[in-house]
Amino acid sequence: MKLYLSPPSTKLLNSNIRITGSKSESNRLLLLRALYPNITIDNLSNSDDADVMQKGLGVSKGVVDIHHAGTAMRFLTSYFASQEDKEVLLTGSQRMTERPIEVLVDALRDLGAEIEYEKNAGYPPIRIKGNTLTKNRVSLPANISSQYISSLLLVAPGLENGLEVELKGKITSVPYIRMTLALLEQIGIQTFFEGNTIKVYPKESMPPKTLVVESDWSSASYFYSIVALGDVGSKVVLSSYKKNSLQGDSVLAEIYKNWGVETDFGENEISLRKTALLSPKGLDLDLSNAPDTAQTIAVTCFGLGVGCHLTGLHTLKIKETDRLEALNTELSKLGADITVSDKDLILRPSNQINRDVAIDTYNDHRMAMAFAPLAMNTSLQINDAEVVSKSYPDFWKDLEILGFGIGKP
Repeated sequence: MKLYLSPPSTKLLNSNIRITGSKSESNRLLLLRALYPNITIDNLSNSDDADVMQKGLGVSKGVVDIHHAGTAMRFLTSYFASQEDKEVLLTGSQRMTERPIEVLVDALRDLGAEIEYEKNAGYPPIRIKGNTLTKNRVSLPANISSQYISSLLLVAPGLENGLEVELKGKITSVPYIRMTLALLEQIGIQTFFEGNTIKVYPKESMPPKTLVVESDWSSASYFYSIVALGDVGSKVVLSSYKKNSLQGDSVLAEIYKNWGVETDFGENEISLRKTALLSPKGLDLDLSNAPDTAQTIAVTCFGLGVGCHLTGLHTLKIKETDRLEALNTELSKLGADITVSDKDLILRPSNQINRDVAIDTYNDHRMAMAFAPLAMNTSLQINDAEVVSKSYPDFWKDLEILGFGIGKP
């Protein structure tokens, strides 16, 4: 499905948007609910990823196809490996069979798991025969995607002896690890995280408990971008958000101050306000703790005609697509002066934005949503626009609320 985007009738915005629960929190809590059925979840994400995660957790034997959902692939690998009555073939899309899983599989095998590669060593699909894991110590490289680490931590309280994880080197994406541990603690699991050692203690049962999922800060990023590209005085209210968020992407509230966007925290909501015209030169940001914001930030800078140097992006190579190369290709189409490596991005200031460019999305929801705010400045075509359902199915409807013109061929 192709969508044509045109600018709102005014760049002075004033709207309220409700965003469903965080995909990251939802998938973690869904796994914990599978271990402890007394848990109730409110404001669950309506994303495709949360849907395939929920369906996958309900399977005991046979094929589990998680399509493009990388989080589900990693979380379900540990879940099925640790459940004695489960025997599945875990698979996904063509892109998923190109995304490495070896680090996690090796760690689980060290703990006693029975996992075999169905085709290519180190990559899905994988065949898992669940069993009782009694070993309780494992080591991992610290610079890998935090999802590998969180996957192990989430099943740890259900293991007979809990789990101690030793991380070797400098840790990547600490906020996502802390999110996992905080959710464990919210349901009464004892944890420990000091230096490069993480411990999760076992817990056999759980009293009834209701947890409310905070809305997704990654989804909020696109509205930060839109407000940054709007006129001074623009305001967009988003719900439901917390000031003391568990999500690493909440750093957006600080980052977007660079472009005159202030964040006011209310009761269960945030107000994004464009308070000034700011044009920082040579902005340097280390996004190793919030890599999912990189596409949005790069596009925002391009739309504002300012430069940036974004680092800490090494995990973007193994996402739904190689996000750095995808950014390079699509921003270049629009007239950007951009250079990428395997771990950073340099965008040089430019006031040129080509009109009516067709943006390819590479089966990546964030490519579609990160580029959409540029329709504040120019008309765009978004190819395969339905890909947003992976994390934010209502995205295009919400842009219409803001006044964007959205049409189909």
